[in-house]
Amino acid sequence: QVQLVESGGGLVQPGGSLRLSCVASGFDFSRKYMNWYRQAPGKERDLIAIIDTLSTYTNYDNSVRGRFTISRDNTKNTLYLQMNSLKLEDTAVYFCNTGDHWGQGTQVTVAS
Repeated sequence: QVQLVESGGGLVQPGGSLRLSCVASGFDFSRKYMNWYRQAPGKERDLIAIIDTLSTYTNYDNSVRGRFTISRDNTKNTLYLQMNSLKLEDTAVYFCNTGDHWGQGTQVTVAS
């Protein structure tokens, strides 16, 4: 069965960095576009980054463009999100996604 397992979240000060990982299994990872979403408390789940199968195309929500970088390693079935210059408003649960499949999420808290 399809599994997506995120890790790498935590507590970080404003201006800090984190790298999230999402290990995929149960499907052909290399053939799927992959996405990162996030959901802040009391808000909807928002798409923040997308990457194509060969890492030739990426796109970002304006709220993270220039600070976050999505990447993937098809040899390791792993999706990444490098997050730099973190802000208080980046506090959320972060999810990886493809199609109808979601991970359990990883909490990112930005606080001083």
